[in-house]
Amino acid sequence: MSRWQWVLAQFTRRLWVRSALFSMLGALTALVAILLRPFISSALAERIGADSVDNILGIMASSMLAVTTFSLGAMVSAYAGVAGSVTPRATTLLLQDTKAQNALSTFIGAFLFSIVGIVALSTGSYGPEGRAVLFIVTVVVIGVVVVTLLRWIEYLSRLGRLGETTKRVEEAAAGALRERRRHPHMGALPPPDAAPAGGQAIHGGETGYLQHLDVAALDALAQEAGGRIDVCVLPGTFVAPETVLARATAPLDEEGAERARRAFSIGDMRSFDQDPRFGLAVLAEIASRALSSATNDPGTAIDVIGRTVRVLSIWAEPGVEEEPRCQNVTVPALETRDLFDDLFITVARDGAQAVEIGIRLQKGLAMLATAGDGRLAPAALHHSELAAARALAALSFEPDRRLIVEQAEAVRAAAARA
Repeated sequence: MSRWQWVLAQFTRRLWVRSALFSMLGALTALVAILLRPFISSALAERIGADSVDNILGIMASSMLAVTTFSLGAMVSAYAGVAGSVTPRATTLLLQDTKAQNALSTFIGAFLFSIVGIVALSTGSYGPEGRAVLFIVTVVVIGVVVVTLLRWIEYLSRLGRLGETTKRVEEAAAGALRERRRHPHMGALPPPDAAPAGGQAIHGGETGYLQHLDVAALDALAQEAGGRIDVCVLPGTFVAPETVLARATAPLDEEGAERARRAFSIGDMRSFDQDPRFGLAVLAEIASRALSSATNDPGTAIDVIGRTVRVLSIWAEPGVEEEPRCQNVTVPALETRDLFDDLFITVARDGAQAVEIGIRLQKGLAMLATAGDGRLAPAALHHSELAAARALAALSFEPDRRLIVEQAEAVRAAAARA
């Protein structure tokens, strides 16, 4: 995905954009009845009898305004609940949810349709034939609103709940990791074994998180310069103005260096799109909050461990890598140990005193040790040893300690078989 495609995608995920488009559609739909008047015969208009359409539009306008206000209040409450009980990082996914945006946009569009229809009726722009067309369109809009409202009621029953939010974080992390599994180097080449020293350094000039990397733009620039660009940082990295984002083997003029900098989109927060580690870090935050003394919810932490096993298993899937498209750029791959560090260090630390967390953690690591092509075995064994050491240091009840030791031995045996 190019930088401009990514920027456009971020723009269209905003609620007001979709609401504005639906509002324009609603207003235009009400005005279409004026254009369709010549195609409706007087006999058909009399048979339909659309004299009550103004009352129907008035009822729709008042009810859609109330429904929209109520829905916005419910969404704000759900987002506040997620930020307070789950993690503030998960609210980004809720704000970008298309189901909620479509529902609100439909209600706002129906409201604008009603208002424009009432205004046009008061000016006498429709006539008998136009009123008949407006009546038919109004019936269709009511049908759409009813279906949307029923789906919205069912959706509100799940909005902001812990399980639903955790599921969305898992899906975002799995999608990003699956894309990175297909393109381990983001469509570029792997870094050379012995990278040449020097090269023109490309600095970001900003402080923040690298949110998006436009590999295709760097490839085109490197091809024009007759060299190669070696990317030094991955999306999700916190960079400073002095951080070297990449190095160019061929000299770049000032314009070329600026084009290279524009390929690195830096912002205030991490993004789920190209950063699989962010999804895992958010899952770790959910588990950590569940294990706090204020919450005391080990079941949620166990659920997060299971979801993480599913996500990390994607990284062990064999035979899914695609041919690099950009032959003049190198990008480092994700480190398997980093993926494990993002979750298991936090969960092992905060759940060290809970034997059920220690057992579930060891069982999950044993599954990952034997998953796919076995590439996860070293990292799984490493974190199994760390988690067991933490648990043994925190637990004083000897039977619990023996259970942890037995599960750690099972992980060691699974890693040896992988």
